[in-house]
Amino acid sequence: MLTLRPCTVKRALPFVAQVHRRLPKVQGAMWATSVWASGEMVGVALVGHPARELMDDTLAVLRVAVIEGHRNGCSMLYGACSRAARALGAENLVTYTHEDETGISLKAAGWIYGGLTDGGEHSRPSRQRALALDQKPKHRWWAPWSKRAAPPTEKGAGK
Repeated sequence: MLTLRPCTVKRALPFVAQVHRRLPKVQGAMWATSVWASGEMVGVALVGHPARELMDDTLAVLRVAVIEGHRNGCSMLYGACSRAARALGAENLVTYTHEDETGISLKAAGWIYGGLTDGGEHSRPSRQRALALDQKPKHRWWAPWSKRAAPPTEKGAGK
């Protein structure tokens, strides 16, 4: 049985570095939550500001990392992040998945598919940045209460 517990960013960062399969580094996390099984932390989620400055009314789930084999852990974390962000007064909560990921955990948590991003680099002439680890387009997902989320389709399936 999985249970949610508070978690510090300081404790979540090494967990993500060890468990996340693609992006082990996280920058700008404000808070974290965790999921536990049999007295052991088996997953974490980190929330912070999105990379885009124009989204000052928005928070982002920056990373979710769950040890393989803990069914529903990701969905529990996305749901917890959604409830907490809304309780803190956020108007929107967004996250992104890679092109080859189905987003099934987000669908299970009620998130709304928001389309494909343009992808690309973060660097600009006015502010140089390191090359992106994955500059391909990503799937955008919105928490169901987000003002920026498109109304659900008739089938409510999203993607």
